[in-house]
Amino acid sequence: MPDKLQGPNAATNPRGIPYAPFVDKVEDYVSSRTEVDGTMKSFQEMISKYQFMEANTQRRSQGLKEKIPDLQKTLDTVQFLKSQKPDSDPLEATFELNDTLFAKALVLPTEEVYLWLGANVMLSYPIAEAETLLETKLAAAQENLANCEEDLDFLREQVTTLEVATARVYNWDVTQKRKEKAELGDDVDVEKPVLPNG
Repeated sequence: MPDKLQGPNAATNPRGIPYAPFVDKVEDYVSSRTEVDGTMKSFQEMISKYQFMEANTQRRSQGLKEKIPDLQKTLDTVQFLKSQKPDSDPLEATFELNDTLFAKALVLPTEEVYLWLGANVMLSYPIAEAETLLETKLAAAQENLANCEEDLDFLREQVTTLEVATARVYNWDVTQKRKEKAELGDDVDVEKPVLPNG
């Protein structure tokens, strides 16, 4: 059964997330009622994997949504400093020391800036180089955010596809049970089929 569901040549989206199998004909996945439980279990495992990927992608997306405004603000500041003339007056700035404490400073025209790179690392960059670095990081973050949003839509679609597939296999199993009961002449109650949407 699992080899029918996804093989090494399974189709994927651009970031390698595999497509869920679309069950048009249940007989392509299940040849007898003995295979129903294994197929249903495989579908449930795949749903769990897609939901796990969705949760991770949502976390990554949220992190990028927080990071992009900071990158943009830093880039705007660097571009402002770049526009300052060497002979212009110092700029008075108010900056935050902590949540409730602010300080004032005079910012002289400069040719270099210091950027936090993370992990308690700060480096000095010439303004032009800092601007290029920030533009590159901002573009990459925006592209990654667009990819995350696309992946979230894709993952939701795959979960829905698998839920429909699970309902179809379940309904096929119920129909087969009814046929067997009819052939045996039993009037025992059989479960009612489930609609594809739940």
